[in-house]
Amino acid sequence: MRRLDRKRGESRTGSQGARAVRYHHLSHPFAPQSVFSDDAIAGMHDTALRVLEELGVRFLLPEARTIFAAAGAVVDEETQMVRIGRDIVASALTSAPRSIRLRAADARHEQTYAQGRLLFGGSGGCPNATDRIRGRRPGSLSDFEDALKLQQHFDVIHILSPSAEPQDVPVNLRHYAMMRSQMMIGTKPLFAYARGRRQVADSFDLVRIGLDLDEAAWNDGVWCKTIINSNSPRLIDVPMAEGIIDFARAGQLSIITPFCLAGAMAPVTVAGALVLQHAEALACIALAQLASPGAPVSYGGFSSNVDMKSGAPAFGTPEHLKMQIGSGQLARLTGLPWRSAAGSAGNTADVQAATENTMGLWGALMSNATLTVHSAGWLEGGLTFGYEKFILDVEALQTIAELCERPDSDAAAMAFDAIAEVAPGGHFFAAAHTMERYDRAFYTPLVADLSNYGTWTEHGAKTATERATAIWQRALTEFEPHAGSAAAADRLAPFIERRTAQGGAAPSE
Repeated sequence: MRRLDRKRGESRTGSQGARAVRYHHLSHPFAPQSVFSDDAIAGMHDTALRVLEELGVRFLLPEARTIFAAAGAVVDEETQMVRIGRDIVASALTSAPRSIRLRAADARHEQTYAQGRLLFGGSGGCPNATDRIRGRRPGSLSDFEDALKLQQHFDVIHILSPSAEPQDVPVNLRHYAMMRSQMMIGTKPLFAYARGRRQVADSFDLVRIGLDLDEAAWNDGVWCKTIINSNSPRLIDVPMAEGIIDFARAGQLSIITPFCLAGAMAPVTVAGALVLQHAEALACIALAQLASPGAPVSYGGFSSNVDMKSGAPAFGTPEHLKMQIGSGQLARLTGLPWRSAAGSAGNTADVQAATENTMGLWGALMSNATLTVHSAGWLEGGLTFGYEKFILDVEALQTIAELCERPDSDAAAMAFDAIAEVAPGGHFFAAAHTMERYDRAFYTPLVADLSNYGTWTEHGAKTATERATAIWQRALTEFEPHAGSAAAADRLAPFIERRTAQGGAAPSE
């Protein structure tokens, strides 16, 4: 069964051969793996339910506590603790959808968000940016837009993400610039931050206006998504709770993602960290379903460990992978699609950063994550977006995407005639079988240099990181706005001008 879309005649940066593929729609090629027994996973689920029933979760938003109280949860207003019965959780898991349609400005970039699908997103939330030419710096709107252009350019990136936070735009106006840039540059599924109700409402209005959606179109699938992070352990702050409620009632996607670092804000054991993650995810999923039964919501897990010497987050570690695979087991128990993450603690685009990110990608692959974020460009544990790092990570993503197509195994592929044609001790370079297929038989690397040492030296002895610089530069130089870019900007301008004149919206509002 083919699981990788092909499109003849499509070129790709760095590819010179006639072989052409696209990676727009992928499904997992391998069965999900397990690191815990079924009994252990059932025990984690039951322990998480005990956490919710006996210990509770602190919700700082009064409205969230009111919603839970109306559903029969035990609410202590003085401590803001909410104890959630397992019947509430079971009902939420029943009403939450198993498959979600992610809409996009270009219908070819729409995605189905469901178990078994394989989606990749770039890095998100990085306050800094770095590249070999300009060095490390605070993220700017220009960096943010460059990252969007790169995400749009490579079709193995399936959704748009806020890779570089534009620090040069005031926070009360930043969401206008970020939403506008997405619709000006990209045609893939959009994101919106949940940073207060006024910003969320503005963002929804911007999507409707920019994409020219009437009410029926707006309600037909998910047009934007957000990441909801709990404040582990067992605390949901006001903006996150508001985001869950507002996205649910608008029919937009909340990707619930506790960030549980074992040894710091979660128990030091893998199983204990997963129990806490699971409890927090279930609590937020329950809130979404109580706010609007059937609302699109995703299970999520971004758990790893810390360096016990420094307290710094670690990624791509054995514990990170075990938590990814365990998260996949817990997600399958709930029946919901789910989000994982790769990422790197490395400070530069070197072998450490590459290894950490690639291991995280393999953890997501083994666990059958629906969406893997921070899959390209993440450095310093999310503090910096790296241009070269993005390109190097895309190579890894494209390699994984190639695995989504099963190799040909018909009689011609088994090559009996070719084996018969070549004498013992000969070679297959000039065999008819080779000549018919040589230009499309293998994946053409994006960054990797497969030449010998002499040829590599003659061409400047460039490292992979140095070669990556030329690739991102070329991608940005070749970028052209999509056909609807100017019209979207024209539609958005009056709204942005009016809201800017009114002072915008601070994150806390």
